[in-house]
Amino acid sequence: MEQSMELNRAQLDILRLLGRMKTMEQVEELRQVISNYFAQKATEEMDRLWDNGIWSEEQNDAVLNEHLRTPYHV
Repeated sequence: MEQSMELNRAQLDILRLLGRMKTMEQVEELRQVISNYFAQKATEEMDRLWDNGIWSEEQNDAVLNEHLRTPYHV
């Protein structure tokens, strides 16, 4: 069962931009720019949470020590 999906304006803009790229190096550069953008947004949000007292050093430690691996039973 196949669903049709419309692309939004941002997705169409990215596709148009990719269509202008001539080399894989350009595509990789764009990928890095987009990655940096989202990393910056995540950093800004964490700074906001920290500055507003919503996030703390204790929460950092809890996340760092959290066991997230799936147990495998043989």
